[in-house]
Order: sequence, then structure tokens, then C-alpha cells
Amino acid sequence: MAMSCRRSLRSLIFVKEPIIVLARRTFAAGGGKAKKGSKGGAAGVAPKDSTLAKEVKSTTTIGANTLKDGTDPKILADSEYPDWLWRLLDKHPALSELRRKNMESLPFEQLKRFVKLDNRARIKDNNSVKAKN
Repeated sequence: MAMSCRRSLRSLIFVKEPIIVLARRTFAAGGGKAKKGSKGGAAGVAPKDSTLAKEVKSTTTIGANTLKDGTDPKILADSEYPDWLWRLLDKHPALSELRRKNMESLPFEQLKRFVKLDNRARIKDNNSVKAKN
């Protein structure tokens, strides 16, 4: 680093009248010549085949371990997981859909969601009114 700074300082020209600085760009060692056919990066590095057995891949979740001394968790049968896990990715109705429905006929979970979304919308409206004043 210091060597390249010294080289670039040699190429500066200082004039006593108006200050004009001319600089020459310097490059890293190696002559700047790339090998024929390479486009940079690590040439000749091919991805290695996985050393894990197929049996281990199908019975464990690779990379899910968060503990320093722990192991990856085993994949269980679907019946051993809780029921709510399978409903996590279900689509939930939007606030506009919930407003169109009859409040007395909504299940508790949807009613709870309606109250949460409605409060959030009212707070957002009140904040925008206060910001305008």
C-alpha cells in the first residue's frame, strides 16, 4: 500500500502558479495481464461434491443447528408436529374482506385479526391527520 502511494506521489506535478495536479493511475503488481480465457475470480475452482450421505440428507435438516455443540435436528413424521404448524402459510383475509363480513359469524381468530387491523388503520389515520395540522 505504501509502495503504491509513493509511486503515485512521484507522478504528481506541482506548479507554483494555479495549482494543477496531474496523476497517473498505478496498478497492482502482476503486470495486469490475465491468463488467456479467464474472466477474473478464482480460475479452475470447481464445486466439490457433497460428502454427506443420501441417508443423512433425507433424515436431518442440514444447517438448522443454532447451538455451538448441538447437532442438526432430525426430520419427524408429519403426525408428530403440532396442527398449527400446517396452517402458518394459509392466506389470511384482508381488513376490507373482514369489514364486509358479519361480525357475529366470524370465528374468534378472524375477529381478533379484525380488531388488530382495524386499530392499526385508525391509528394510522389519526397520525396522518395530526401530521397535516
